[in-house]
Amino acid sequence: MPSWALSYTASLPAADSAALTLSLKVRMPDNASSLPIAMFDSGMGGLTVFKALAERLPTEDLLYLGDTARLPYGTKGRDTIIRYSLLAARTLVERHIKMLVIACNTATAMALPTLRQELAPLPVLGVIEPGARAAAAATRNGEIAVIATEATVRSCVYQKAIEALRPDAHTRAKVCTLFVSMAEEGLMEGPLAEGIAHHYLDGIFGAEAALPRPDTLLLGCTHFPLFKAALKNVLGPRVRVVDPASTVAETVERELNARNLLRTDGEAPVRHFMTTDNRERFARTGSLFLGGDLSPEEIELVDL
Repeated sequence: MPSWALSYTASLPAADSAALTLSLKVRMPDNASSLPIAMFDSGMGGLTVFKALAERLPTEDLLYLGDTARLPYGTKGRDTIIRYSLLAARTLVERHIKMLVIACNTATAMALPTLRQELAPLPVLGVIEPGARAAAAATRNGEIAVIATEATVRSCVYQKAIEALRPDAHTRAKVCTLFVSMAEEGLMEGPLAEGIAHHYLDGIFGAEAALPRPDTLLLGCTHFPLFKAALKNVLGPRVRVVDPASTVAETVERELNARNLLRTDGEAPVRHFMTTDNRERFARTGSLFLGGDLSPEEIELVDL
């Protein structure tokens, strides 16, 4: 294993406090290319990013942490989300990694600047800028709708990112909290999923919605790509549904290449999963996200 220098001091808060003091000193080893890419999410949604990375970078070791004990992040306050993100990042950094991907829109919106500051020079990437770039490229009429969690919508990060890339664009955002719990329960298709989609989206895309209607829907939560079939049935062929996962994978590949961190040692890749609660549930729902079977024995239970 490459040499690695890591030291940190952490002053964990009282149970009722959202503050976390975490000072990490990271020195990247010279031969870091063989180290894994790590990612975390509040639950299973980040597995959509994991899957895209596994397909685009099949030789890379991948490490995934789903903080299911604290799911969902999207209804929490900013300080709490930052605290959870720092705890997840610390757990992953201790495993010796070459890049951290925040595979959660809410954590990206709230904690990306903090994590980049704390973990430098380790590269830390989020999912919002790649998603905004994909939506800005996809729209034809400049009208974009974003569906996301309460915290992500409240932060306005997608609106700002899209309009920075395409100043003529008009972005409207909608909180779709139920989709997170439905995805975790495996309820992504059929009348229930389509009924909830109508509930959330008819006011933006329906016949009575104000003109001009968006021609692009950006999935601003990593849980939401599992609803693509239901969303397309509700919205029809006129609306382009943008899943940022593939654009995130492209961004990761480009950043690794720029830093000479793409793996070239020819070793078989290792894929490792961790969760903070209930390995059986992680295996059951994770299999739906990944399109393949996971067993509880493959998943490590960790405490942040």
